[in-house]
Amino acid sequence: MRPSSAAQSHPGKEKVFLVGIDWRARSRGGHSKGHLTSEAQAARDLAAPPAKLSRIPEFSAEESLGELRSLATSAGAEIAGEFMQHRDRPDPATLIGSGKLEEIAGAAASVSADLLLFDHDLTASQLRNIESVARTRVIDRTQLILDIFARHARTREGQMQVELAQLEYMLPRLAGRGVEMSQLGGGIGTRGPGETQLETDRRKIYRRIRHVKQQLENVRRIRAQQRQRRESLPVATVALVGYTNAGKSTLFNALTQAGVLASPRMFATLDPTLRSVTLPSRRQVLLSDTVGFIRNLPHTLVSAFRATLEEVQRAELILHVSDASSPLSAEQDAQVERVLKELDVETKPRLRVMNKTDLLPPVQRESLHDDAGTVYISAAEGSGLRALLERIDQMLVNDPISRIHLRVPQKEGKLLALLEARARIFSREYKDGVVELDAEAPESLARKLKAWTLPQFKPARIKSEAVSANILGEKP
Repeated sequence: MRPSSAAQSHPGKEKVFLVGIDWRARSRGGHSKGHLTSEAQAARDLAAPPAKLSRIPEFSAEESLGELRSLATSAGAEIAGEFMQHRDRPDPATLIGSGKLEEIAGAAASVSADLLLFDHDLTASQLRNIESVARTRVIDRTQLILDIFARHARTREGQMQVELAQLEYMLPRLAGRGVEMSQLGGGIGTRGPGETQLETDRRKIYRRIRHVKQQLENVRRIRAQQRQRRESLPVATVALVGYTNAGKSTLFNALTQAGVLASPRMFATLDPTLRSVTLPSRRQVLLSDTVGFIRNLPHTLVSAFRATLEEVQRAELILHVSDASSPLSAEQDAQVERVLKELDVETKPRLRVMNKTDLLPPVQRESLHDDAGTVYISAAEGSGLRALLERIDQMLVNDPISRIHLRVPQKEGKLLALLEARARIFSREYKDGVVELDAEAPESLARKLKAWTLPQFKPARIKSEAVSANILGEKP
């Protein structure tokens, strides 16, 4: 058991005692095969064939406990102490065994902890059994994540999605909330027909779940209509995804000047935001900021946030933002891949964006080089953003770029202004009240300019490599 490093208590903050669990999975010969939680092992088994299991990076028990510490801090808690339990298999009654539970209860009481926080999902009976021994409130990792989501939800849609996830999580755990919920009352005058309190609560929750789902379905319908109107125009959507606190919102602000909340706290962004971005080719795209992912993201959250995550499913390009400075970057990326697979978008075009390079040592930073699938940036400092926009320009096939030659009357001021705003003009020449222009323009704009396109000049689509060369000042 390790006490908290906090020197003093902060008024108003709950004091939590963390409990981590290291499942020592063993082979038949008795040798340790690693430190995997049961959820991580299950996720690994589903995510890859047996021959590739060892290649998927996983969080160790200590790293998982460190992440739980960050989650608790994001929820506004004060860490009073922590304990790591090593077991071969979970105890059905208390998860960690009765002996260790007594020891943890004593340690939590000695630091006046208000809450026991387990880095593992607990069943209804385990919650009841642990609380009866510890004599304090007990929650698990999923409940903590749901609480953080509830704190950060600002829009009505976000609040409904969190409520739905909380209700679906609570429903199978009602039976573990104490004997007082098993019946309406006891003794004379309370016997007879009628439903129990547990049944009443379940019925109320089912009714509320149906209501919230109906409201979210209305949100999805409205969002689908908005998306249909957007898709009638040749504007591609680019979605930002990544592990929580990877810097997605900071990057979103740097590219769009949107001013959305960018915070070092986990899950600072819950509500989707769409903003327009102009690429070097002058094409317009919509950039979408989404909720961050996390290890073993509760399935109830993935389901509840389906309306929000549809922006990822419909995007033409996914930017996977990673924290280049994190020692757990590979493990975090593996967790993001699993969520993308659950959303059925793992085959979509994707670009890896390694963020926070400003936090790396200078020698390491100088050794970084972009490649076909990766761009290194610092959203906080603004470095690498030009290269990122150029790479997005190359990868998008929607509304391709064409080289056109135009002869436009000078009196067509609106048309010339449109060309200035949405096309790359290489040369212009004024002759007898007309302007001859050599330009690159998106196909949607080239169609509008068909009446002024010189007939002897056939529009030629520009390959992405040529676009990139022109952007960099090279010959096409």
